[in-house]
Amino acid sequence: MSYFFTSESVSEGHPDKVADQISDALIDNFLAFDADSKVACETLVTTGQVVLAGEVKSNTYLDVQKIARDVINRIGYTKGEYMFDGNSCGVLSAIHEQSDDINRGVDRATKEEQGAGDQGMMFGYATNETENYMPLALDLSHLILKELAVLRRENKEITYLRPDAKSQVTIEYSDDNVPQRVEAVVVSTQHDDFGSDDEMLAKIRKDIKEILMPRVIAQLSPEIQALFNDDIKYHINPTGKFVIGGPHGDTGLTGRKIIVDTYGGKGAHGGGAFSGKDPSKVDRSAAYATRHIAKNLVAAGVADEVLVQVSYAIGVVEPMGIFVDTYGTAKVDLTDGEIAQKVSEIFDMRPHAIETRLQLRTPMYSETAAYGHMGRKNEVVSKTFTQPNGESKTMDVELFTWEKLDYVAKVKESFGL
Repeated sequence: MSYFFTSESVSEGHPDKVADQISDALIDNFLAFDADSKVACETLVTTGQVVLAGEVKSNTYLDVQKIARDVINRIGYTKGEYMFDGNSCGVLSAIHEQSDDINRGVDRATKEEQGAGDQGMMFGYATNETENYMPLALDLSHLILKELAVLRRENKEITYLRPDAKSQVTIEYSDDNVPQRVEAVVVSTQHDDFGSDDEMLAKIRKDIKEILMPRVIAQLSPEIQALFNDDIKYHINPTGKFVIGGPHGDTGLTGRKIIVDTYGGKGAHGGGAFSGKDPSKVDRSAAYATRHIAKNLVAAGVADEVLVQVSYAIGVVEPMGIFVDTYGTAKVDLTDGEIAQKVSEIFDMRPHAIETRLQLRTPMYSETAAYGHMGRKNEVVSKTFTQPNGESKTMDVELFTWEKLDYVAKVKESFGL
């Protein structure tokens, strides 16, 4: 019997994602001027107010207020009527120096001996149901909101959009786990107050169906386009009105959208958030490393679907263990345990080795903080950072290094494929 699976996404203007983007902008600025910075920073956003808190060990000084304001303005919170805008909101910083008790478990005589920044387990997942090896429902949910943000910034075809939005997609799967059709699409978007409730709702529903969705579908492969039909259930602004939104409508916190950030509920999640953490925190770096492993395994043909788990103890260099689950889709004559053993031989999962392999001590994190950390485009971009004293630094930064298929050849050789 067929079954349904649903994933959701939230826009860059969602309060929790505003917080994530501020925290990761701080990470990038610290790393730009001191690549050895140790940072764990949290952000809270609410009506007219931003609170920054956390621990830092770094040789650089930043104007954290300006960084936060720049992020908020870039997202689109630039009007007083939103009750939260980058130019007028208060920014309170309670960032202090990192505890020596934590740092002593990380810093060692040589970087190769660097211990894990915390205990815990991290998961990476990949599936061949999409071109970027991501679950389809989440991929579509992200794409809907990315295109909605493009429409908002164009301000031509749809002129009433505000930054906050959410999406959700339900996919019908066959018994053998193949997507059959899109069952339902949910879009809730913040908007200007431009008429009666009925007039606004009718206009928004029409525009989402006739402007947004055709632009989304046009970007998909023919195989995925075929999953869309006239029977899809659309739920657009189901409450009927969404004028009050963003941090004024709901307080936002760093790290509250970890399923949106990863696999939309597919696979598994170890529970640790990513944003606001430098790569010595294995919550972040090892989650990227396990995604890198899972994606290269699937791309190499080891299995159609792979979940990889790694676990650590704080201050300990070697991981506690590596676990692999192929969900019965393995194409090699090996048990999942034997596959895990080969993975441990191919990929060095010591914290410093992960940082080096994925180039994680570069300021690459602002781009991860909205629309998912996984399944994104690996590319090199130029970024400029400025200190309070006016010193600027322009760098070429490679983004989403964990999405590279640079280990496929090694995997194929190891597995005899």
